[in-house]
Amino acid sequence: MIQLQDVSRTYASDEVETTALGGIDLHVERAEFVAIMGPSGCGKSTLLNILGTIDRPSGGKYLFEGDDVAHAPEAELARLRRDRLGFVFQSFNLIDELTIAENVALGLAYRSMPAREKKERVAAAMDRVGIAHRQRHHPHQLSGGQQQRAAIARAIVGAPRLILADEPTGNLDTANGAQVMEILRQLNAEGATIVMVTHSPAHADIAKRTVHMLDGRILASARLAA
Repeated sequence: MIQLQDVSRTYASDEVETTALGGIDLHVERAEFVAIMGPSGCGKSTLLNILGTIDRPSGGKYLFEGDDVAHAPEAELARLRRDRLGFVFQSFNLIDELTIAENVALGLAYRSMPAREKKERVAAAMDRVGIAHRQRHHPHQLSGGQQQRAAIARAIVGAPRLILADEPTGNLDTANGAQVMEILRQLNAEGATIVMVTHSPAHADIAKRTVHMLDGRILASARLAA
């Protein structure tokens, strides 16, 4: 599904050039669950942003389902994000003025489909993560774990081919973090491809493969023993 070939990312200012990623090679197969680990500042989030086409590489190739998207037009990348990618963030990124159902529906905002189908998809996504009973509440009325489940519902409502999760349990306590990881594990078991950044070795162990990064490079990649 994903293939990065010698991908680099540098940021330049008037005085200094910083290398966030240097020569990354990474292959992710369909229906794989990959955890990315490493110390703060090692390039994990930059890598995830490139995978999500939020950022562009300075060099190298990024093949998504066989298409080189590293230098694709922004309109094409917007369609890719809309139709094939789902994002889960550490800070939830829910809109307080909207109900939970309305927040989840944002995952379909740019999809052309009948209103009834959108409503059915939103209901199914909320039921899938166990927050259907909170659909009329607002984010501030939910616990952190419930907010993250709402964020996951928003990410999966469009049936994306790839889910990118950036520290999805970082703002949660142990019990809520375990619930979120169980949802991700189940989604992967049902065929979703997931790439997750995490600092938790226990949560990384739930993935099928762990990629370790340091100073903008991949040090090692290890598969979970069957």
